Amino acid sequence: MQEVKSTIDSLLEEHEETLKGLWDKTPDIARLRDVLVDLVKRDGLLMLCGNGGSAADAIHWAAEWRARFKHDRRALRAEALTTDVSTMTAIGNDFGFEKLFSRQIEAVGRKGDVLIVISTSGNSPNIVRAVEVAKELGILTVGFGGKGGGEMGKLVDIPYVIDSSVTARIQEMHELTMHVLCELVDQWLEDGE
Repeated sequence: MQEVKSTIDSLLEEHEETLKGLWDKTPDIARLRDVLVDLVKRDGLLMLCGNGGSAADAIHWAAEWRARFKHDRRALRAEALTTDVSTMTAIGNDFGFEKLFSRQIEAVGRKGDVLIVISTSGNSPNIVRAVEVAKELGILTVGFGGKGGGEMGKLVDIPYVIDSSVTARIQEMHELTMHVLCELVDQWLEDGE
């Protein structure tokens, strides 16, 4: 039992240490809030994508926007590019996995929209390609990353990189930041836009 407690304590301490780093990111979070409020004002589309757990985070965020976060409010335009199995398998089969998201961005993205790519490493070819295509189309790109940001961190308009090399801790901070941003946008909507 002592070994289990020791493991739990160690993981919680690691989480807490990573969480402390978010205090330094308050200006970055405020900037992202402004980007998202501007997007909502213009009725633009928020597109999100990632692989694995980050794909689930993209779906989660889109659901918070389309349905609600804490309070009833108007539905917000969001598209998780990780949900349509037919589209994803067709693109993967016909064009290759590296075009999984970029091809969808070509179909639904428009100048002035926002793309949030979520990648703990920042080096996934399909994420890098998504950013490249979005930028070609005049779509603002935001990269939620970790491990230094990788190639994605160099390409996006706004990098948001968690100072950790542990995938689980990076994902936890991404999700917390997502919830903070949802709350801030909802707060703006409640205040009367």
